[in-house]
Amino acid sequence: MIRIEVIAGDQVLPATLDDTPAGRDFASLLPLELTLSDYNGVEKTADLPRKLDTTDAPASYKPKKGDITQYVPWSNIAIFTKPFSDSRGLLRLGEFDGPIDALTQAGEVPVQIRLAD
Repeated sequence: MIRIEVIAGDQVLPATLDDTPAGRDFASLLPLELTLSDYNGVEKTADLPRKLDTTDAPASYKPKKGDITQYVPWSNIAIFTKPFSDSRGLLRLGEFDGPIDALTQAGEVPVQIRLAD
């Protein structure tokens, strides 16, 4: 498990990345500063600098609220603010360890994502 923090405004949201090739590859990109945008009222998304390692990744994933994922075809991060249906091309990276209220506000949310100390 890889502990990270997502900072949104004055809120520090702890999260844990999965010990998978994709989770470790995402951790190698940190720290990142991103602006998360609403996508269909279900997730917040932002472009990543590159595609992540998809070795041994399942073809699809059914996300729940608080999941951190990558939509592989678009190489973007998708943080789910609501549960969603099983989606082809969705790759789980990890999940938040608690509430994500700071990410559920309407519109764009600037965040910093970093490894936790």
